[in-house]
Amino acid sequence: MRLGVFLAFLIILTSAVSQQRVGSAAYDDRLEGLLSHSVPEATVPEARAMDSAVFLDARSLEEFSVSHVPGAYWVGYDDFSLERVSSIPKDRPVVVYCSVGYRSEKVSEALLEAGFTRVSNLYGGIFEWVNQGGPLVDRDGPTDRIHAFNKSWGRWLKRGEKVY
Repeated sequence: MRLGVFLAFLIILTSAVSQQRVGSAAYDDRLEGLLSHSVPEATVPEARAMDSAVFLDARSLEEFSVSHVPGAYWVGYDDFSLERVSSIPKDRPVVVYCSVGYRSEKVSEALLEAGFTRVSNLYGGIFEWVNQGGPLVDRDGPTDRIHAFNKSWGRWLKRGEKVY
């Protein structure tokens, strides 16, 4: 009987851990409460495996200037405009990110509504990208600096030099 209970517990635990999509269970819980999951989502490993994907940065220009995913295009959030993505074919894979995924989820919704067919929101945002060792660049090349948005959200960054 005890073995059966232990095995059931182990199966439940393994199932719960396998569904976690970021490195920290607490961060994953926070994201689950924040995001509406209204668009397809990609984990960091999934996004990194998308060879032909275009990365779009939905943060402020100030945040983008501190650092961004190599090759990413800044599209913003508060002043997002479809004109900024007019040169991207609507059937091309697109990964949209922000700090944690909220702003990029909203931009992803707008892209899907505009007819883009292969849009993914980067689950955990650039914070999780950095936490999992993803590279960053600024206008001068590779960097470890990352805009941490604010101290409350910045606590989810486990790597990189935080800039506020």
